Amino acid sequence: MSRKVEGAVEEILNSLRWLGLDWDEGPEIEGDYGPYFQSKRLDLYQKYARQLIDSGDAYKCYCSSERLAEMHAQMEARKESVRAYDRRCRDLSREEQAELEAQGIIPVIRLKIPLSGETTFNDIIKGPVTFQNEQLDDLVLLKTDGYPTYHLANIIDDHFMEITHVLRADEWLSSTPKHVLLYQAFGWEPPLFAHLPMILGQDRSKLSKRHGATSVTEFQDEGYLPQAMLNFMALLGWSLDDKTEIFSRDELIKQFSIERVSKTAAIFDHNKLKWMNGFYIRELKPEELLKQIMPVLEAHLPEQVKRPIPEDYVRDIIPLIQERINTLKEAATYSDFFFFDELEYDPLLLVGKKMTPETTLSALKTALSRLSNIDFEHDTLESTLRILVEETGLKAGFLFTPIRIACTGRTASPGLFETMTVLGKERCLKRIEVAISKLESV
Repeated sequence: MSRKVEGAVEEILNSLRWLGLDWDEGPEIEGDYGPYFQSKRLDLYQKYARQLIDSGDAYKCYCSSERLAEMHAQMEARKESVRAYDRRCRDLSREEQAELEAQGIIPVIRLKIPLSGETTFNDIIKGPVTFQNEQLDDLVLLKTDGYPTYHLANIIDDHFMEITHVLRADEWLSSTPKHVLLYQAFGWEPPLFAHLPMILGQDRSKLSKRHGATSVTEFQDEGYLPQAMLNFMALLGWSLDDKTEIFSRDELIKQFSIERVSKTAAIFDHNKLKWMNGFYIRELKPEELLKQIMPVLEAHLPEQVKRPIPEDYVRDIIPLIQERINTLKEAATYSDFFFFDELEYDPLLLVGKKMTPETTLSALKTALSRLSNIDFEHDTLESTLRILVEETGLKAGFLFTPIRIACTGRTASPGLFETMTVLGKERCLKRIEVAISKLESV
């Protein structure tokens, strides 16, 4: 099985850049502590794995995956607590090792955990944490293909890259005593550890695919802004104070402190994220929003909409939808009727609760006649239609609703006069004519 997932590294780096989380040194940026890919550091890992064997802090294990699976099955059958390994190879003699290697068996290297005593470390968030050594497994450090496990690689990399603080998810807490023992075996000073609260779904189970988008790329594709994502994620297990919800990247850098990281799990609230994204969308200048929305419309408007999408036309639409959308992707949903040649809707929607097809037809025909003889400017449209309300004796809603549905195909849309202004006279008159034909055929 390939160890490398094609494109995975690029996706991670691109996601960090999209969020505005750049780095001073690391992949694609040369520095004094490289190389920065494990595949280019194998000699270093193998050297220190051998050193652990020579010092008696690690040993070679020749057990096959089949043997380990059988061991686990037997433990389960005896209703014992299933351990990762029963230490069968821990005390093999040199002769026994040589005999197994003569059979072509390539061993892994395991850490030799003390069989008694305890290991304590101080977690910045949780305080002192103690594990009984007898509860720890002899974890694999180096695999048969010469690649390290995370446990060995992160210790060696952090030491030689002079890492001072390790901040990681709470699920790694149980591995930390093993890492502390590794640091002790090497005679190195461990960094400071901080285990961050888990992120849970709304049902308080571990966040997963079934809770919705879970990768940065997916949220980007759904139309979330990087500044909203960064703001939202910073609040998952941390707070600036008891009331501040919105803050910039620079403010986060200035104000962040580990002391305000929560000890309890955070809930990933999609509704709050969408609200926050909507806030940031409304903060954008129209030209910036136009730049963000254009590729979204090209990608998500229905196929029947002619391409390329006219940018000047979208510029006029922006003020009508900016207050309504919470994601960039919603722009396609909220504005699609601006681009259609023909609208599809149930003709009976044109008829209000206290209206009849006949009165609605009459209202639409009268409106069509008046609108045909005016310029399609906001104030002119509004004054013309409001005068028509007085003349017909209809309530404004009884006249405006069928006109709105005729022009947009929807019962709810941006402001009627603003929408008709952007749609233009020719398109609106044609759509009202179509609405009249639809009603006449009912």
